[in-house]
Amino acid sequence: MALTIKRVLVTGGAGFLGSHLCARLLDEGHDVLCVDNYFTGSKANIEPLLKRPHFEAMRHDVTFPLYVEVDEIFNLACPASPIHYQFDPVQTTKTSVVGAINMLGLAKRVKAKIFQASTSEVYGDPTISPQAEDYRGNVNPLGPRACYDEGKRAAETLFFDYHRQHGVRIKVARIFNTYGPRMHPNDGRVVSNFIVQALRGQPITLYGDGSQTRAFCFVDDLVEGFVRLMATDEDCTGPMNLGNPHEISVAELARRVIDLTGSNSEIVYRPLPQDDPLQRCPDISFAKSKLGWEPQVRLEVGLSRTIEYFRELLTSK
Repeated sequence: MALTIKRVLVTGGAGFLGSHLCARLLDEGHDVLCVDNYFTGSKANIEPLLKRPHFEAMRHDVTFPLYVEVDEIFNLACPASPIHYQFDPVQTTKTSVVGAINMLGLAKRVKAKIFQASTSEVYGDPTISPQAEDYRGNVNPLGPRACYDEGKRAAETLFFDYHRQHGVRIKVARIFNTYGPRMHPNDGRVVSNFIVQALRGQPITLYGDGSQTRAFCFVDDLVEGFVRLMATDEDCTGPMNLGNPHEISVAELARRVIDLTGSNSEIVYRPLPQDDPLQRCPDISFAKSKLGWEPQVRLEVGLSRTIEYFRELLTSK
């Protein structure tokens, strides 16, 4: 059956995840409108796409209404690393909440299907592991991470209320730790931090004792999950966990990065930041059963590809 070409809007399309998603949608033959205010996104991320005839980039902040004609919307707009979303916490909350209202309003007007990039941070510092979609979380609503955590929780509320009240077709994915090329080198995330520090021969910073665990999903696997979830029938709204269910301690991750980079960096320890979760691991049973999806890229392979990206980036700078 011939592919139906769709007009697809990707907010946050010049960011780490958004740029990979834009490229994937173009490869599938769709018309893609990338919208970004470039707070954390980068024109360099989408530069290779600008020459493609079915790609268009627009500078726009989703906290203001947007009037375009599209068939599908992927709402990825929001700073996603603590160093960025804590820089202007009020704006972070507005991006999640007002941005969701504006994009849902657009979807309602043009009858578009809309995807929300939610986050595992809606689970806060979990008291159970792994986290399944029916776990309601353990979030501090007053802490320094609340602008992101609660903003995303409110966005999910809005998505389901628009679905129930107005019949908007929604898909909600809860994204767990993801890594890969085009991560921001100064985003404060553990993978990019470790790789950049190792390549520069600087001490690798571990917060706490390094025993806290994370589960890392390569960006190509995550984008595959996005596309599959968006293509499901209308009964499958989510929320759906998308991430890697195999945990690793951050101390072990640091050792692997040192080995793969051939670095002489030493490990130094710093106090654990407030509300930093000790465990973060998804239960992906729902994604497996509904999408036939699970991560395929092994950690060593994904880390090697990410290290090569940062090696070239640091060399060019």
